[in-house]
Amino acid sequence: MNTQKLSPIQLAAFIDHTLLKADATAKGIEKFCGEAREHHFYSVCVNGSRVGLACHCVEGTDVKVASVVGFPLGAMPADAKRFETEAAIDDGAQEIDVVLNIGRLKDGDDKYVLRELCDVVEAADECTVKVILETCLLTPEEKIRACKLVVESGAHFVKTSTGFSTGGATADDVRLMRGTVGPKFGVKASGGIRDIQTALAMIEAGATRLGTSASVAIVNGLAEKSSSAY
Repeated sequence: MNTQKLSPIQLAAFIDHTLLKADATAKGIEKFCGEAREHHFYSVCVNGSRVGLACHCVEGTDVKVASVVGFPLGAMPADAKRFETEAAIDDGAQEIDVVLNIGRLKDGDDKYVLRELCDVVEAADECTVKVILETCLLTPEEKIRACKLVVESGAHFVKTSTGFSTGGATADDVRLMRGTVGPKFGVKASGGIRDIQTALAMIEAGATRLGTSASVAIVNGLAEKSSSAY
């Protein structure tokens, strides 16, 4: 995508405004949701126990609420991920960001990975499901296999990273993921996206959604960039 003429409001529509820190307080969630309302971000992404509060804070707006599942390791039992998904949906989440079972993928246990993802998709009850691959831990071949499993599962997005591992999103990984899933499937870049240059590079590489906690700085950076061009 050509980002040359992207406006701040158009960029905001790419962003899942993210607050997943363990020490995030209710006041912090309320402030963060206020930022999402003000800047018209696509969604807020929170831990499961904060879904209800986030839904209350963005009620009456177009801002969606996303909940992480199996976060951040993805290594818990499949039934736990299914229950966590159901609980998040019951609390009002409209999107689910689930961490793929990385160890099982590396084992070559594709049947397990696919079954688990299908269970999460089913539990999400037609809500959008994004699957976090944690690309910094995978080989190129594993990234391709993971992308194909995500597509087969009926999920809606492949996502690069949790932001809690050894590395975040790279433009090369986004291009690889886009090339594997095709032009119409969702690709979310997350992890380490903290400035306007990185955000635009991810979109140009093929990302259709960005996950970041630096959302306000990013859209303000684009506004400043746009104003300085005149």
